[in-house]
Formats: sequence, C-alpha cells, structure tokens
Amino acid sequence: MTDSAKPEGMEQGWDAPWYRFRTDRFEAAFLPEPDEDLEAVCDVDVDVRLADGSRWTATVFTVAEVARLMEERAQTGENLGGRYFWCSDGLIVRDPGIENMAQVLAGLIDSGEYRHVLQRCDDE
Repeated sequence: MTDSAKPEGMEQGWDAPWYRFRTDRFEAAFLPEPDEDLEAVCDVDVDVRLADGSRWTATVFTVAEVARLMEERAQTGENLGGRYFWCSDGLIVRDPGIENMAQVLAGLIDSGEYRHVLQRCDDE
C-alpha cells in the first residue's frame, strides 16, 4: 500500500483491487473500477473494519449520481419510472471522491452514527 496526500492520521493507497484508507480507529476498503479517477468516484462499495473487529458495509453514492440513476430509470421505466431510489445499504454523500467518502466515514465513526448508517456484516 502506498501513501499519497492524506488527512492527518490517515494512510491510503492501492491494495488491488481495493483502495484502502487506514487509521488507528478503522480501515475502509473501497472497490472502485480499475481505471476510475479516485477524485471523481460517485458510486462505490466500501467495507469498513473498526478497531474493535466489527465489520460494516455500504454503497456510497453522491447526490448527483442518485439523480442520474433516477433519470436513467425514468427512461427505462424502472423504480416507478424513476420516482424513487432505494438501496438497502446506501449512503448518500454530497461530494464525489474516495478521500471525501473516507472523511465522511471518519465523521460517522467519530459521532457513533455509523451504527445507524452502515450495515453490520458480522455477528454482534
């Protein structure tokens, strides 16, 4: 895993096929497309492992990506003609990019809100 520009206390880099962010509190493993611009990612699965060993997941979308998907589904007739969007483990963020998404996750973990936002994957 290689370092690049990062928020304080955060290590980040490729561990193919994952792009990982690590801190002393959590590790977030994102699964972008291989050639995707990491600053432009707007729809990505993430696996989060906390320091306590628990594992959580989400599919992170930007607001713009949800709007795009709804418009696409309006054309195809899916989701009542694009009138709604639903995803069981969806997390919607304002801005694109893996680093932004990792910062949102860090904030959710700091506040404890991750328990309500992310989907737990292991036995409690």
